[in-house]
Amino acid sequence: MDDDNKKVIIVEDDLILNLLYESYLERLGFKTQGELVYGKTAIESAKKIKPDLIVMDISLEGEIDGIDAMLEIRKFSEVPVIYITGNSDPVHKQRAEQTDYLDYLTKPIEFDDLKKSVEKYFASDTE
Repeated sequence: MDDDNKKVIIVEDDLILNLLYESYLERLGFKTQGELVYGKTAIESAKKIKPDLIVMDISLEGEIDGIDAMLEIRKFSEVPVIYITGNSDPVHKQRAEQTDYLDYLTKPIEFDDLKKSVEKYFASDTE
């Protein structure tokens, strides 16, 4: 996927993980947009940036989590989302299903995990 016009928003409140995911996504040919730690900021950024992909941690700082943020984003966008969570609790997964996610990954994630998820959606771009 050599198309540098593909924009991704990473929403992760752990700065080290944020930088790690950023490096993974840049290796996959995405242009990453900022370090976002709040669901509210993610909603505003999704409106403004119109990303091609969102990588969303479920547990975020602030009053709304990643799933609530995506429910808001779904009101104006069908952007694909990959959830990354440290919590494999089935309640979160059921809530996440309401947002029609691309993938649901449990931390820690490796480059290949993210690559497989991205290729599910962007397969035609990676060949």
